[in-house]
Amino acid sequence: MDITTNDSTTEATPKTNAAQAADPGQTPLKLAVIMGSNREGRFGPVVSDWFVSRAAGRDDFTVELIDLADTDLPTALSFKPAAPVRDQLARITHRLAGADAFVVVTPEYNHSYPASLKTLIDWHFAEWQAKPVGFVSYGGVSGGLRAVEHLRQVFGELHAVAVRDTVSFHNAGALFDDEGRHLDPDRPDAAATTMLDQLAWWGLALRDAKSVRAYAG
Repeated sequence: MDITTNDSTTEATPKTNAAQAADPGQTPLKLAVIMGSNREGRFGPVVSDWFVSRAAGRDDFTVELIDLADTDLPTALSFKPAAPVRDQLARITHRLAGADAFVVVTPEYNHSYPASLKTLIDWHFAEWQAKPVGFVSYGGVSGGLRAVEHLRQVFGELHAVAVRDTVSFHNAGALFDDEGRHLDPDRPDAAATTMLDQLAWWGLALRDAKSVRAYAG
């Protein structure tokens, strides 16, 4: 099974653009897709490219991929970072700040998510606030879901809104061909659509709310 919809826990259907159908002039949401793994030999690009192709096919989002393999933030946090750290932050902070919504693509390492992802999160605070976050996970038997549950707690602390439904790939390496195409795409495509619909609803609602009143977090 390669999909979860949290029961306890770029092709679009007509439902996909319901938010924009209600307001055709609505400016698309800026969606930042964060590839959380920087591990050598990582499978993340396959999953990230698959998801980006689905999100990019929608009219209610513009999509930007942020690959953490392109960053080198230290794990030692500082209120007065040195020049090399400021240079790294300058490459990524404005991209997070400009996003209306996020999707985190994460593997599961030792029952949790990668250190590279925690480092990115911890170097930022206001950039996450009052924005929705969705999750695409992959791994072995668990499909990365334990990493997602940890991330939900972290983003809740940062005043972000984690949407209910996720996309999860169990035994991910066996699900895609050598060209990165999913071998049985109907169910994962449907799961991605559901999650993106939820992100669109929350993204529009929160963006509209902030345009009237600044978030007080």
